[in-house]
Amino acid sequence: MNKNEITDIRENEDDLYRQLSELIGSSVLVVTESAQLNLLGQTFRPIFCGPIVEVEPGHLTIYPANIKMINAPFFRFPTPLSIPFEKIAQFTPDFDCEARIPLI
Repeated sequence: MNKNEITDIRENEDDLYRQLSELIGSSVLVVTESAQLNLLGQTFRPIFCGPIVEVEPGHLTIYPANIKMINAPFFRFPTPLSIPFEKIAQFTPDFDCEARIPLI
């Protein structure tokens, strides 16, 4: 990576930090880069929803976090969930976490 690419990455993370900081307290739908994740033997798509409780340089934390799984679409993760900025593929602010979305 050259110096300009590193500067661009830092500027993008700063922009994301500012955007997400303004959303503290509101619910957000976050999709991460992985095609699928595995938690306690359950494979699922990386789709999370919940209110933002903390934004720090490099990551955001949602709690309570809903993990959108096919067989348990409203599974609540038992602890706060921190997601690194570089792993966020998409996010949708002001999302209703009780909304049903197709996961297939």
